[in-house]
Amino acid sequence: MTINIKKCTLEDLHKLQEISYETFNETFKDQNSPENMIAYLERAFNVKQLEKELSNRSSEFFFVYFENEVAGYLKINSNDSQTEERGEESLEVERIYIKSKFQKHGLGKYLLQKAIEMAMERHKKEIWLGVWEKNENAIAFYKKMGFVQTGVHSFTMGEEEQMDFIMTKTL
Repeated sequence: MTINIKKCTLEDLHKLQEISYETFNETFKDQNSPENMIAYLERAFNVKQLEKELSNRSSEFFFVYFENEVAGYLKINSNDSQTEERGEESLEVERIYIKSKFQKHGLGKYLLQKAIEMAMERHKKEIWLGVWEKNENAIAFYKKMGFVQTGVHSFTMGEEEQMDFIMTKTL
């Protein structure tokens, strides 16, 4: 079993857009209306938006490869790129998605461990993320990885306001 990780660059823009659409849709389409899904996907993953995020020095994307095929990705934010004001001692995991056919191979754990290592190398005191309150599998996974719920914030999915649990791990 070969697992590799590669930092994304602007040259990866279209591959990032493709995997973003695919994994987000796989994860949330059954619990959301088609209209809200389309609205969110077009807003969050259009070329201009992803180009802006890839160009941001305080955000980084990484592809995870399983047997030389892109299987998922990770996005981390620091400093003022975090989606909540958490200060310079925090690192946010904004996105961590694995294609459904590659789930149950430990890739999510692998990516999360990469984020934790990066946070520690940068002398961060905590790592945090937002997870949809209805995503029970993800919540259980993060708890198993040592995260605890420390708050909530709203997340707009098309026309609908949803709640994300803020989960934090002290390093």
